[in-house]
Parts: sequence; structure tokens; C-alpha cells
Amino acid sequence: MLHQAELPETGFVRLKSILAPEGPIPVSKSTWWAGVRDGRFPKPQKLGARVTVWRVEDIRALIENGVA
Repeated sequence: MLHQAELPETGFVRLKSILAPEGPIPVSKSTWWAGVRDGRFPKPQKLGARVTVWRVEDIRALIENGVA
């Protein structure tokens, strides 16, 4: 499981590294995407047609604020 301490200091992470069981946020993909749409979770960035990432800083802030 990737905990906050194991997240890189800066850069980008893919959804698989954010959500459980490998990531620190215990929600399903559908819950995550609903949260992105309604503003509970950070907006992604597109690196390509099939590559979606999130800034590590945004994920760390989400965890520190106890939202996830």
C-alpha cells in the first residue's frame, strides 16, 4: 500500500497509486470520479489521450485535510 510518506515529493501520480488497495485513499473509482465532478477531490491533468494524472501536492493536501 502506498502511504502518504511513500508518495513522491513532487510530480504526478496515476489513479491506481491514489485509490485503495495500493493507494492511501479508500474509495472506489466511481466515488472518486463523482468527487472530482462535484469538487470534493482534485481535478486531474491529461498528459495524453489515455493518460490522466493528479499532482502529488494536491493528493497530499487532500490527505492532510482529512477529506479522504
